[in-house]
Amino acid sequence: MDIAWVALSLRPHIGLKTLRALTAHFGDTESILRADEQALQAVTGIGPKLAASIRAVDIEAARTHLRAWEQAGVRLLLPDEFPAPLADLADAPAVLFVRGTLPALPLAAVVGTRAPSARAQQVTQRLCRHLVARGMGVISGLARGVDTTAHYSTLAADGQTLAVLGSGALRIYPAENANLAAQILRRAALLSEIRPDAPPNTPALVTRNRLISGLAQAVFVIETDIDGGAMHAARYAQAQGRPLYVLDQESSGNRALLAAGARAFTADLDGLE
Repeated sequence: MDIAWVALSLRPHIGLKTLRALTAHFGDTESILRADEQALQAVTGIGPKLAASIRAVDIEAARTHLRAWEQAGVRLLLPDEFPAPLADLADAPAVLFVRGTLPALPLAAVVGTRAPSARAQQVTQRLCRHLVARGMGVISGLARGVDTTAHYSTLAADGQTLAVLGSGALRIYPAENANLAAQILRRAALLSEIRPDAPPNTPALVTRNRLISGLAQAVFVIETDIDGGAMHAARYAQAQGRPLYVLDQESSGNRALLAAGARAFTADLDGLE
């Protein structure tokens, strides 16, 4: 384990792209930590604030945190250990934190609004049963609404479901899904790119969608408004070249995605390959 890489990745605004630039410039992570602020600022994208943040890295504190997280059941993955679909993402994270066992099955993402209609919930249940019957796992974001229904429906079908969090893997959000998270852990895993003890934050809740779509062989949008969170997953799917399926119904987000070329499917799952 490259503890210097881990310690650097825990600093705000230091992701995989920045770490690779620093490593390419200095040769290894320990040389990064030995560099002064002037030398750090010679690297493209490193300004005074980020240079000062790098200089403030505390290796021993990072080591202590890692031990505590491991004792709590959290495993850390470095980029060369990531699940294969993430390897090619230009914006892949610098580290991933995992609780549980990552599914070995191919995954499909099922996402949608936090306030679904009864019809949307029924379609989510039907779709997840369909995916499990075809040997797939289901990935979603543990959010209220469609995500929650997708996870529960997959578990009820005796399938595996992976939750990607916008909080730390030890800080379940929303809190009412703590029992659901526990059930997921019995069969699969919780995954996050932010430190395990971190509360949710808006940027993380948005960017975790690139991991949801990035890990999936296809993305299914059940129901969303034009400004809904599921639109982020849909846009990431399109940018990553993942097949995007959208339920043919009247929600504003669904209409916009279908008009932009997403593949339509019906409540009876007609239109799925």
